[in-house]
Order: sequence, then structure tokens, then C-alpha cells
Amino acid sequence: MGFSPFLFLNSAFSMTPSKPFFRSLFCRKALGITLLGISAIRAEPVPVPLSIDSLVTQTLARNPEIKLYEAEIAVAKAGRTTAGKFANPQLDLDLGHKRVSGGDAKAEGIAYSVTLAQPIEWRGRLGLRKAIADRDIALAELGLERFRAYLRARVKVLAYALATQQENAAAAAEVADRFTAVRDVIVQRDPGGVAPMLEAKIIEASEVTIQRKAGEAAVEMQKALLEINQLMGRRADSPLEVRRTEFPTPKIPVLTALLNKAAANNYDLRVRRAELEQQGLKVSLAENERYPTFTVGPSVSQERAGDRETVIGLSLSVPLPLWDNGRAAVDAGLARRMQAEASLQATMREVEREITESWLLLGTQQKRLDSWKADALASFADAAKLADRHYRLGAVPLSTYLEMQDKYLEATEAINATRLEVLRASLELEQLVGTSAPVKQ
Repeated sequence: MGFSPFLFLNSAFSMTPSKPFFRSLFCRKALGITLLGISAIRAEPVPVPLSIDSLVTQTLARNPEIKLYEAEIAVAKAGRTTAGKFANPQLDLDLGHKRVSGGDAKAEGIAYSVTLAQPIEWRGRLGLRKAIADRDIALAELGLERFRAYLRARVKVLAYALATQQENAAAAAEVADRFTAVRDVIVQRDPGGVAPMLEAKIIEASEVTIQRKAGEAAVEMQKALLEINQLMGRRADSPLEVRRTEFPTPKIPVLTALLNKAAANNYDLRVRRAELEQQGLKVSLAENERYPTFTVGPSVSQERAGDRETVIGLSLSVPLPLWDNGRAAVDAGLARRMQAEASLQATMREVEREITESWLLLGTQQKRLDSWKADALASFADAAKLADRHYRLGAVPLSTYLEMQDKYLEATEAINATRLEVLRASLELEQLVGTSAPVKQ
């Protein structure tokens, strides 16, 4: 029977932060984090921590959806092979009985005819079909390339999200433990007074709120791990450990360079251009198909009714375009080509908007991140510890103590959220531009 990580989480959330199990759950400061408790429950060896690059490589190798795109390429290549072949020849056989009577003479015998004909299409039609099939292959390959780029970006975002949620959960658990210890100190100061009791209740209420934040961060960590397992084609409860990695600091690229690169390399634009070219070829094919396909071949017929009579000739058949002259197919192809042109223009404007939006977001969030000191998180953590120590000595009021702890958690969440937004905007630009890395100045 498989182990459910969600059941494990529910039991963990019911514990108080003062218990060693809960502290170990949210205060892991080793190289990485593991899918909660699964390796211990199933008595499996601890998984080897994976770097983000290794995680991306394994995901690209194991993701099951990639096989769908590869199969689509195989289908397109099979269609290209079929499009490059001539139509099969046609064999017609007629067999009958002939009877001849006239005057006093009567005769009868077998009569048959054999015709072998080859359909001959109008010049250029076969080449147009090959070109259309080539565009199908190009579209299938573009789909695979775009999906691989999406996988790379998604795995990186999930892996870095694990790091931010781990820091948030560790900070929340640290403050919750601190509240528990301080509450015990308050009770020991003046057991008979009302003020210590009220202060203890205030701390206890704040502790409940902090526990909730720690639980939410743990759930987000778990969700990210489950999605990574899914992208890797593994069971959701498979043990996985991701090695902690420092956040990269992307440089702000030049917007003009990004737009120029995207005009040539953006996946959506390349797909729309390929579809437009394909529609143009289909229009040419529809115009070519207005000309009839000839069927030409030798024929032999023989009759044996008294005398043997043999006829050898050449058969030719051609359809007469009386009711369907192919004009409707040409008009439909022209309309679809106009749709493809409009779709290309709309996609180009959409890509430009998305690139500009991500570029502005990246610049704004990066400037905000640069304005903060590199050791901002460490300084806030030290200030929270300082407030805790002086509150126990009676040098800091309760309001200042609680405010410092709350601001420490809020600052931690804000800085980590900003880091993640910078990374997400940078990876979005990579996908929109269609290159492995944004264009640098």
C-alpha cells in the first residue's frame, strides 16, 4: 500500500512547534529538503541530493509527454514519405461470355479485357504535397522544442520556489519556538498578576498565527516537490531531495535587442510563420488540383466466339470538371491564408506586449532587490533575536517585541517573493525570446 504525503502533512501540522519533530520538519538547514518523511516510512535509502541542472536533465529525459511530441514528429515524417510517392496504378479486369449468331452460323466463347493504368497528376502537384509535409515536420519539431523550453523553465522555477519556501518555513518555525519559550518566561515572572497572563495569551495567539504561516510554507514546498515528480514521470510520493542553490542575478537585457531576437526566434512566431507558409502552399495545391488527373495505360481485350479477335490499345480517362471545378477549395484556401496572416500579426503584437511586460517587471523587481542590502535577511534575523533577548530581560515592551518578530517574517517572505519574481520574469523572457538565455547588454 502506498504512502500518502498529504496524510503525513496533516499529522505534522497538528503538533506544536515546541516538539522536536515539528522543529525538525520546518528547520532543516542542510543542503536540501526531502519529500516529507517518505524515505523513513518506506525504509528506503536517503535519495542523493540533485542539483537544479541535474534535475532539469533528468526531467527532459524522463518526462512522458515528450514521447507524445516525438511520436507526432514520427507521424509527420511518415506523412512526408507518403506525400512523396506516386499514386498506385489501377488494374481493371472484365470477363464475360460472347455469343454470335447469324444465318446458319452460331458461335460462342469467352470475352475478356485487361487494362493497366497509371494516374498522372499535373506537373508540380507532387512537389507541393512534399513541401506541405515538410512544414508538418517543422511544426512538430517546433512543438517539441517549445515544450522542452517550458520544462526547463518550469523545473527551475519550482526548484527555486522550494528554496524560498524552505527559508519562510524555517523562519516561521524559529519565531514559533521563540514564542513558546517566551510564554514560559512570562508565566514565571509574576504568576499572580493579570498582566503576565494577558501577555502570555497574546504570545500564544501570535504563536498560532505563526504556526499557520509555517504550515502554509510547508504545503507549498510539498506541492512543488509533487509537481517535480510528476514532470519527471515518477510517482507523486517518490522521495526527492533538491540541493540548495543560490539565486542567480540576471542582468537587465536591452528591450530592443529582446524584441529583435524574439522576432526571429520566438516559438509562437515561428509556428505562425510555418503555418502561413503551409497555407500558401495549400492554396497553390488547390489551384493545381483544378487541373484534372489523367489516367493512362495499355489495354488488351480478346473475344473467342468462333474466331479469335484481339484488340491492343491505349486507354485514357480524365474527369470532366462540370459540377466541381475546384474554385471553392481555392477560395477556402485563400481565406485560411488570410486567417494565418492575421494570426501572425496578432501573435507578434502579443509577444511584444508580453516581452515588454516581463522586461518591465524584471527591471522593477531587480531594482527593488538591488536596493536592499545583501545581508538584509541576516540583519532582520539578528534584530529579531535581539528583541527576544531584551524582552526577556524586561528592556523591551511586548508591542515592540511582537512587531519585530512579525516584521522579520514579513521581510523574509517579501524578499524571497521578490527573488522568485525576478527569476520567473527572467525565465519568461528566455522563453519569449526563444533562446536559452536572455540577451545581455
